[in-house]
Amino acid sequence: MKKTETAIPGVYLIEPDVFGDHRGWFMESWSYEKLKKLGIDAHFVQDNHSFTAKKDTLRGLHFQIDPMAQAKLVRCTAGAVLDVAVDLRKGSPTYKKWVSVILSAANKLQLFIPRGFAHGFLTLTDNVEFEYKCDNPYSKEHDRSIRFDDPEIGVDWKIADPILSEKDRNAPFLKDSDCNFIYAE
Repeated sequence: MKKTETAIPGVYLIEPDVFGDHRGWFMESWSYEKLKKLGIDAHFVQDNHSFTAKKDTLRGLHFQIDPMAQAKLVRCTAGAVLDVAVDLRKGSPTYKKWVSVILSAANKLQLFIPRGFAHGFLTLTDNVEFEYKCDNPYSKEHDRSIRFDDPEIGVDWKIADPILSEKDRNAPFLKDSDCNFIYAE
């Protein structure tokens, strides 16, 4: 596995070792020991798997507030997405900054997103399957979202009118949210 820094410290692009031959390919998608050697010491407790039928569907921006915040290791296993992580840690040098990467079944890249970030993705193809590991279980009472088009954040989704769930369409702006993340060096 290879770790590449993004523009936001702590958010990493993970490239697994892929071994292929005339039969196909094999990869280790996650290894606690290998990630720990790369400086990522997350103890994942839950795997999530989603399917999105239509291109131009946007899911996000989602997070769980403290004490149930989640670090995530995300990947796209069918199709392709524009994946986004937004720093929501008040006091952080990168507060309200975001990074985006294309994750696809073809490139097999993964993104590690630490606690204190919102996450979302836009499907670039039909029939997308997306998987993510979380280091805290889902907690309905801590589940939050903010608007994908919040002008304070300004994510460039490269789409004007995405397909949204009711939850995402009605999400508050960050300034109206009860997000409680605080940056700690």
